[in-house]
Amino acid sequence: MEQSGTSTLLQGAVRDLASGVVSALRSGDHARATAPGAVDGEAEGLAVAAVRVLGADALLPSTLLHAPPLPDELAVFRKAVEAYPPRADAAPTVVWSHWAMRRTLRRLDPTFLDGPAYGQEPDADGFARASWQSLTHQLAVLAPLALPGEDSAVARVAGRRPLDLARGFVRAVRRRDWRQAAGAGRWLTLLDGVPDTLGLDTGLDFVELMGGEDPLVALQVRAARLTRTGAPA
Repeated sequence: MEQSGTSTLLQGAVRDLASGVVSALRSGDHARATAPGAVDGEAEGLAVAAVRVLGADALLPSTLLHAPPLPDELAVFRKAVEAYPPRADAAPTVVWSHWAMRRTLRRLDPTFLDGPAYGQEPDADGFARASWQSLTHQLAVLAPLALPGEDSAVARVAGRRPLDLARGFVRAVRRRDWRQAAGAGRWLTLLDGVPDTLGLDTGLDFVELMGGEDPLVALQVRAARLTRTGAPA
């Protein structure tokens, strides 16, 4: 029961954090977002865990709106990076999510020292060999890596497989998996070779509508639109 209660609290914290990011992306007002400020005890642990779940997107307003993060939110983000390193047997998506957080922290916090191999990317061969269904699932999880002008091995794999990802986007919509569809759609806004017949803009509108009140869907759709237009949507 205690574990179940903790999980519920964490889910709520992640949704609240995502909602703050969405508000900032909509308004362009960074001060209205994002990560929780400095807190103590159990509340701090929950805030740090929520940031780790959301990953690099916890500081997405700073990345896309080019505004320095607030000191408190940067401190919480750094704690999440340092407190939750991936285990040796972690899944590739977990390893790459942590790598994306470290890259974001290096860019925003010059005092963060990441070790002698800080620039080394994790292995991405598994993504290149994945079926289109598996690729779509994994890239949707790694949507925080879908940033304009940001290179990575994962982004290069995505760039070579726009048709597979477009196919996965359609499949996710048909399956009513709005989070996966939104994450895949965010990647597709960055890629060349996406067929016009996909109707990506209309598709993203539909995903946002059907995603209802889920801020994790709204976050990906807003990020996709901001990437496409260069201004808050």
